Amino acid sequence: MSALGTLGSGAADARAALERGLRRLRDRVVFLVQIGTGVVLAWTIARQALGHAQPFFAPVTAILCLGLTYGQRLRRIVEVGVGVAIGVLVGDVIVVLLGSGGVQMALVVVLAMAIGIVVSSGQLVVVQAGVQSVFIVAFVASTGEGFSRWLDAVVGGVVALVIGTLVPTSPIARPRAEAARTVRAVAATLHEVASALRAGDPVAAGGALEQARSLEDQLSDLRTAAAEGVAVVRQSPLLRGHRPQAVAASALVVPLDRCVRNLRVLARRALVAVRREEVVPEHYVALVDELARAAEDLARVLDEHTLPSAGRGVLERVAGLSARAEPAAGLSAEMVRGQVRSMVVDLLVVAGLDDDEALQLVPESFLP
Repeated sequence: MSALGTLGSGAADARAALERGLRRLRDRVVFLVQIGTGVVLAWTIARQALGHAQPFFAPVTAILCLGLTYGQRLRRIVEVGVGVAIGVLVGDVIVVLLGSGGVQMALVVVLAMAIGIVVSSGQLVVVQAGVQSVFIVAFVASTGEGFSRWLDAVVGGVVALVIGTLVPTSPIARPRAEAARTVRAVAATLHEVASALRAGDPVAAGGALEQARSLEDQLSDLRTAAAEGVAVVRQSPLLRGHRPQAVAASALVVPLDRCVRNLRVLARRALVAVRREEVVPEHYVALVDELARAAEDLARVLDEHTLPSAGRGVLERVAGLSARAEPAAGLSAEMVRGQVRSMVVDLLVVAGLDDDEALQLVPESFLP
């Protein structure tokens, strides 16, 4: 590859990385707003209502509890509270008995984390016990201030708990949007595969394979979004009514993961066929294009928040067309057709069928 080509490829990779980063930021705007709100409320309540001059632990605890995911927020709040309590208690006792210094700090950290391990299996409890004990020794409190620091942490945890129950509905809608984006990317890759097969272009076929492999990032986003959607409806009493939608969106992860795996196999075999100059019947190439159009239709249905079953019609048509085998087709061609049939099943499951129902819609192969 020439230096100019390498530079162009590097620029494209950088642009793609920037786009993924901006998308992650857009997806996390709600978290950032919640954290900012939690910091303001925790600091204000601890300072105004409790009269603490520098309530450092209140906003810090709110940040740790809210985090950048919806999963296990309640557990984080409990673990942070317990960890802070252990760290503050051990730190205060050691400072009173032995004073402050490097040796005392090491002793406090070891004791606090040891107690944390005994009290809880949660890693956050242990880490917080160690961290908070360091603060206690490093910033020696005046009489009674150690308890006020623990109260600050309680304030931060309570604020985080309240904010956690008032989450917007976007975490419930996002998994379906991510699923639609993944299906649309599958469709685009299928079109690339079909074009490469028709042109007999190994470069285009290689590009389609790389495009198929890159879908793993989108699957990761989908898994995260689905897990957060389920976590939200479990933790927020205001969103319990959305549980069926969240569970249904979460159920899309498994068939889409299988679909992307089958797409990678299809793209890899298409590349082999092109490199070996194996003939892939036009009927099989047309099947790949038809499946791409069916995937586009399903992505549109998911985006419009209509029932996924509305996207079954075209998939069922592709299933019927895929049954016809060509007598002269070679191994690579038959593998392409076989992966199309597997992907039809995967996308039918995305469209609301169970595995057995989807399999029944794909007829046995026959020779004309």
